Amino acid sequence: MSGNRRKAFLVSAALIGGAMLMTACQNTDAATDAGASQGSSSSNPVATAATPSGSPTGGGDQGSDAPSNGTSTGTGTGTGKGSEDGVGSGVDTGDGKREPVEQGCGANDISWSTRSESQAGGYILVVAKAKAGITCYLPAALPTVAFGSDGTQAGPAEQSVGEQIKLSGSTAAYAGVNPKTTGTDGGKELDSIIVAVGDDDPDPVSLPVGTITVDDPIVTNWHTDPADAVPFN
Repeated sequence: MSGNRRKAFLVSAALIGGAMLMTACQNTDAATDAGASQGSSSSNPVATAATPSGSPTGGGDQGSDAPSNGTSTGTGTGTGKGSEDGVGSGVDTGDGKREPVEQGCGANDISWSTRSESQAGGYILVVAKAKAGITCYLPAALPTVAFGSDGTQAGPAEQSVGEQIKLSGSTAAYAGVNPKTTGTDGGKELDSIIVAVGDDDPDPVSLPVGTITVDDPIVTNWHTDPADAVPFN
């Protein structure tokens, strides 16, 4: 073989060998890339985030976040503390119990009576008892006592108000009315008084008292002892 042909053969062999080596490297790199891609797909954070936790994935448990028929499946009864379920009455105390409402007395909740007393120059004792089946509270304030068509009202016989009184059963409250506190002649001649539980009572009552002379009248607070209801001037 001549020198030129030998040289050409060696160059050709070198080129073919280089091409084969490059092809082998490319195939190896491609296989490596494919293997890496397949091996990392299960831990890819983007792929994981693409499927929300608890969402349907086809077959099996489809989750129970929302019923398919639109009907709520909640099992709560809705009768917990503070609920307004219409069961029972009274005020919720915050511990699941209800306490009876303490209602104030109105004149129509009370059985009234009067009697004349001779002490302190003579006065009218008003007696108040709750009607059967009623429990109510007289406020710590003067009863409202008025006289005649002009509505003359009795002033206070005491300097301070008393305490709230619970009326129930046979418990009675007493107030003393002195219809005339002046030392002069004159005044209005009447035979009844009008009594209410406070100025806002919508149902005042008229009580017969016999003939009395009314002039600058006074009334005591409510008391549980009639001896405390003497209206000293």
